[in-house]
Amino acid sequence: MDDAELISQLLQIQPDLAETAPALLHLCDRLAEIFRAGGTLFVAGNGGSAADAQHIAGELMKSFERRRPLPGALRTRLAALPHGAVLADHLEPGLRTIALGLNHSLMSAVGNDFSAPHLEYAQEVSVLGRPGDGLLAISTSGHAANVRNAAVAAKAAGLFVAALTGPDPREVGEIADLVLAVPAPGTATVQERHELLYHAMCRILEGRFFGEL
Repeated sequence: MDDAELISQLLQIQPDLAETAPALLHLCDRLAEIFRAGGTLFVAGNGGSAADAQHIAGELMKSFERRRPLPGALRTRLAALPHGAVLADHLEPGLRTIALGLNHSLMSAVGNDFSAPHLEYAQEVSVLGRPGDGLLAISTSGHAANVRNAAVAAKAAGLFVAALTGPDPREVGEIADLVLAVPAPGTATVQERHELLYHAMCRILEGRFFGEL
């Protein structure tokens, strides 16, 4: 199934996402460029969107809808090592993706030691991010301070910044290079649309890097 078919399938499920389809394809193009160059995608979300950030990282870091065989040379090196045969048979290649906020020691230290609030994600991405990497900033309201600050830090560090928001991108959207603003009322409905969009994104990227279904 190619990109156009995947987008068509998405719009059959949720026709009101039609206006976000061009931005979704642009996002996939940019992320593909980042991954092909050996870059990393960072994902940041607040509240329920933090769970979405982890969800996205999980789908990109291993198989989503198809098995991803390891390159033969890596399989051979693994199999030659003690206890490596099981790894050779089960590990999969993935796309370098990090959900921000999972280093709890760092998060608590920043929250305690910095006099300004909402800087945890910004600290993490400013240290780990490199020019040519990307940040996907998820905020249903468009003004989650921790996500906004991560976007500012990422932009200053030379990262491509995309925003996944509700109908009003607000502060996060102002910073982003690309905005996917979901036309839906209420936080829960926006989050439901977000899941459809990022699952489509993961399907498209998996097809580009690991073969079509």
